[in-house]
Amino acid sequence: MSGSVIGGIAAGTTVTAAARTDRFIVSTKGKADLSDLTVVHEMPGINYAVVQGDESDVKRSVKSYEADVRIELDSPGVNKETPTLDASDYEGQPGDFLQWDKDNLDIPEAHATTEGEGTRVAVIDSGVLETHPDLAGPLNLDLSRNFTADGGDHNPVGSDDHGTHVAGIVAADNGGGVGVNGTAPKTDLVDCRVFSGPTASFGDILAAVLYSANIDADVANLSLGAYPIPRQAQGQFYGKVLNSAMTYANKEGTLLVIAAGNDNADLQHDKNFISLPNEGAQAVSVASTGPIGYGWDADGGGETSDLVAPPESPAFYTNYGTNAVTIAAPGGDADQTAIGTDVPWFNDLVFNTVFSYVDTDGDDEPDTQVPGYGWKAGTSMAAPNLAGAAALVKSANPDYNANQVEAALKKAAEVPDDYGKEYYGAGYLNVVDAL
Repeated sequence: MSGSVIGGIAAGTTVTAAARTDRFIVSTKGKADLSDLTVVHEMPGINYAVVQGDESDVKRSVKSYEADVRIELDSPGVNKETPTLDASDYEGQPGDFLQWDKDNLDIPEAHATTEGEGTRVAVIDSGVLETHPDLAGPLNLDLSRNFTADGGDHNPVGSDDHGTHVAGIVAADNGGGVGVNGTAPKTDLVDCRVFSGPTASFGDILAAVLYSANIDADVANLSLGAYPIPRQAQGQFYGKVLNSAMTYANKEGTLLVIAAGNDNADLQHDKNFISLPNEGAQAVSVASTGPIGYGWDADGGGETSDLVAPPESPAFYTNYGTNAVTIAAPGGDADQTAIGTDVPWFNDLVFNTVFSYVDTDGDDEPDTQVPGYGWKAGTSMAAPNLAGAAALVKSANPDYNANQVEAALKKAAEVPDDYGKEYYGAGYLNVVDAL
């Protein structure tokens, strides 16, 4: 499906975008006077700001501006069919076979060297549930922020558990012995909520990127994006603002790890279109892999011999392109013909922290978020596996800057036999060798 351009951002197969009439991104270069406007985000470090007010006042106040854009992301259909396990009922242990992604990446072996001590990872997403037993430990409440205007705190508001799942992949610390593992359970996790319900504003995302850099985050994970965007927009206002923010973050030492997208699109040969922010300046664009047939056997053992496809095989939905993908990591796959059958097809997805809404006051309206565990797939899940690995590399090599961390990850990666480089960029993530 081709996208319809709205204010320079495109609405594609999984993204809906609409220009806002009350908020604007403005250049603060020259004689910009923002006194008649409400400044929403000052964006220190670059010459832009997000403001609210009448467009007539904006025109008088600055030389260049564009309307802020509200983006709505739809969860991939495969994620809507998966079960959820209540945290209070879950009896699994760290290293449970359900976490095939951590096993395949040899995370237990990597943890013999480091668990991410001395690092900080920002998750720019839909919010992280602070009451989840596996996230309460690593989550830095003092630094976590809500970048939206909904009046809430950093916790999810009217949205799903996407950010909570992403955060768990990075840093879940197994809740004291019964729970799941993240790749870097001893990193300092910062929640930067940019979604209010199902929507996020471009300006809020930019502000969160800059905030991550200014609090000395070593890594910022962005499991979000928009595609297809007209390629010429990269050199226009929105692209310039985005690249300014991403370049600033990189110079400040923050590695930007970004999902490559779930459109099964060849980003290398899509001619007039581009995917953002993963094709923006300084982005580490992460494609997704996953097994088919994991844990489908009767005893739940998940033996490799049972697999139709190995964990490093490209996922059916992942975007690809040799120069558009930096690296590939586990994000889950699915045999769509098995959905709705008795086969535990969801074991091929990534298992980690989630929550569900329940009705506790009997009015038939869900009102309470209950921690749990569940499965999701997407480049949204591959990116935090890479972000956690980046934290481990930084922890083991504290003098590395963002570019050196990226270089170590790329040097250790290898393209698997029987698969094309276009799905992997530098290759498939090898955490132990990167350390």
